[in-house]
Amino acid sequence: MPAASSPFAINNIRLFIAFRIFFNARFYYPVFTILFLDYGLSIEQFALLNSVWAITIVCAEVPSGALADILGRKHLLVATSLLMMAEIALLAFVPLGNVEIIFWAFLLNRILSGLAEAMASGADEAIAYDALVDEGRAEDWPKVLSLQMRLQSIAFVINMTVGALIYDPGFVNKLLSWCGFAETVDQQITMRFPIYLTLVLAVLASISALRMQEKKKDDHNDKGFNALAALRITLDAGKWIARTPFALAIILFAMCYDHILRMIVTMTSQYFRLIQLPEASFGLIGSAFALIGLFAPKIAEQMALKNSPTINMYWLSGIIILTLFGLTGFFPIWGLLPMGGIFITMTLVSFFTSHYLNRITASYQRATVLSFKGMAFNLAYGLIGFYFALLLTYQRGMVTTEHPDLSQPAIEGLTFQAAIGWFPWYAIACLVVAIIYCGYRLRGSDQHKRKDHLTEK
Repeated sequence: MPAASSPFAINNIRLFIAFRIFFNARFYYPVFTILFLDYGLSIEQFALLNSVWAITIVCAEVPSGALADILGRKHLLVATSLLMMAEIALLAFVPLGNVEIIFWAFLLNRILSGLAEAMASGADEAIAYDALVDEGRAEDWPKVLSLQMRLQSIAFVINMTVGALIYDPGFVNKLLSWCGFAETVDQQITMRFPIYLTLVLAVLASISALRMQEKKKDDHNDKGFNALAALRITLDAGKWIARTPFALAIILFAMCYDHILRMIVTMTSQYFRLIQLPEASFGLIGSAFALIGLFAPKIAEQMALKNSPTINMYWLSGIIILTLFGLTGFFPIWGLLPMGGIFITMTLVSFFTSHYLNRITASYQRATVLSFKGMAFNLAYGLIGFYFALLLTYQRGMVTTEHPDLSQPAIEGLTFQAAIGWFPWYAIACLVVAIIYCGYRLRGSDQHKRKDHLTEK
């Protein structure tokens, strides 16, 4: 069978890109926090539910990767899309009025969402990358990642804009009036509209997963469906990471970057408020940042091809530290620039991690290794969230003592600014430890110095 003329002529590659877009670009993201509150939940319940989500991912990440390597990646992706349909359907059809029922529906939603996130992690990349290997085009993976990220960014812009608009009953009523309808809707009706559209995306994700094709794997995967097989392949992948210094270095450095960047991104609305931006502009700014994904992947692709992993690590470390110091200034309006740097580096980290880790991982354990990466990322993210909460409590006590006459919003603002001031120093400390440890483990190896590492194992 002749090789494909382009990586995008491969069916699994096109379906991988479609699945990523349908699974990730959700219409309710621009109103995520207020969606919980408008359903009747408290901010404390919101925090608890998202902690449950993170814990679910950490617990399910590696076992799901092992199951993908045993049962097949397609089966995991089909199950993932079905879980997405179930989690979204819960929010779409849960009756309003009874807070207890709503809380349990959201709790189940967060568990199913965490399971879906863990099961998708690694399996989708593995089936796509293996499709390239089968066609002898493994070196085209950066091109695939670049296009996937750019298309997903376009989808995010559309979904965030549409999702925010249809959530607003004022806009929906104006639209209905313009179309000649006399009926009006309130917030309890419009708040489900982004959920309904996301449910459509879940159906499309299921169709994409069902259309994927996967060849029968070699004897590495011919172990049957049993707990011992899952445990064996998980342990084997963990041992391989521990014994492969370059793989360990990729995961450790990416984990250092990822958990810091994600923590900052989750607090963008508070940061925007403190740099004197009107709340009405938050959605527009979010869409503008999503546009970064149109060019950042192309930059990452060129850096991956022209620089060694070590050089790219130095670039990332320098940019991240500079942007973190820039954030601590809380400059009115101009503070958007360092926040833009945060979004750019998040894209670069995701690209480089996938590029380098896929290159050195054998096909039979690729999904499990990628799941180890996801588990490390979410574990670090959960820990920094816990310690950041403690830091906020400590800083709030100091601010209250020093400024007892300030209003509560002013105290919260000063507390947040003081806590953000710790981030660049924390990042420096993490990177110094990673550089020392990985430098020791990589002695005698040149994998991290090569400009490309294309050998498929």
